Amino acid sequence: MKLLIIAASVEALWETLKMFWDGDKVDVNRIGSAILGILLCVLANVDFFALVGVELSIPIVGIVLSGLLVSRGSNFVHDFVQLVYNLRANNESDIF
Repeated sequence: MKLLIIAASVEALWETLKMFWDGDKVDVNRIGSAILGILLCVLANVDFFALVGVELSIPIVGIVLSGLLVSRGSNFVHDFVQLVYNLRANNESDIF
């Protein structure tokens, strides 16, 4: 189960990081959004990974990565949480 959550997270985070560059230039708006998302997650102590049962050995990493995910906006976060919920529901009914 954790493997699937981490795999989905890596893909989402990589896609987020790729948005920092728009062709040959840096997208300042995306970077600003990421900084704000990270700041708010740090201040609110929001760790998506801990919430879904994936405890990272360095807790601040989970908070920072959560900030990057949050920087994508509420629609993305809603869809991502729904994906994780579906993965967990399918994993509880299936044996790998």
